[in-house]
Amino acid sequence: MPTARTQTHALRYAVDGPHDAPVLLLSGSLGSRLELWDRVLPHLVADRRVVRYDTRGHGHSTTPPGDWTIADLAGDVAVVLDELEVDRADVAGISLGGQTALAFALLHPDRTNRLVVANSGARLGTVESWTERAETVRTRGLEAIADAVIGGWLTPAFAAAHPEVRAELRADFLANDPAGYAACCMALAHADLRGRLGEVAAPTLAIASPDDHGTAPDVLRVIADGVPGASYAEVPGAHLTCVESPAEFAAAVLRHLA
Repeated sequence: MPTARTQTHALRYAVDGPHDAPVLLLSGSLGSRLELWDRVLPHLVADRRVVRYDTRGHGHSTTPPGDWTIADLAGDVAVVLDELEVDRADVAGISLGGQTALAFALLHPDRTNRLVVANSGARLGTVESWTERAETVRTRGLEAIADAVIGGWLTPAFAAAHPEVRAELRADFLANDPAGYAACCMALAHADLRGRLGEVAAPTLAIASPDDHGTAPDVLRVIADGVPGASYAEVPGAHLTCVESPAEFAAAVLRHLA
């Protein structure tokens, strides 16, 4: 797959769909890679030029040195769009990618057509919880948290019915760079966009799931209530609704983008 390069790191990306269709960029969950979107992709590519990428420190994207912020992660969205010579795009993200998309819309309102924030929030977790997770990964590796994290990604019923999906997600999770994962944890530890929701200019959709115990519907309603004119939808599933309910997820996104 192609790679967008900066002076400090490289970002693997993929492009699918008609070349002349409106661009929809997808930003993934913490601990995932761009293949996270494989199940939802067939529902999107008829009408959109879909761009996916590996978050820095994830998948085949490299890990730049130093500490990162959510603004740095949002900057990577701009890097990928620049590589493709795309001036404006619809931007959607799930989990970490949802907050990244929200930050991108704040930093680059002139480049954001419409925004989708799924299973995410303007503020996620606490400084203490993310710092503890980052330290665990640095000292004990991703294996130490894999089962606990992945256990929240899918509902028990879906995981039992689709063990191959869970196994693939777990393998992709463990293949990430622990240093990159930990750095993303620390970016989340210090990211709080709640006070800036009123500045978001892009038409926004917040997607929640009633079975997501990591980012409950109330967390998404903060975005829906805080962003002027934002809408709210629920999709069945746990944290990774794009995996568990791809058709419903895509339908909600496409309704918003229409």
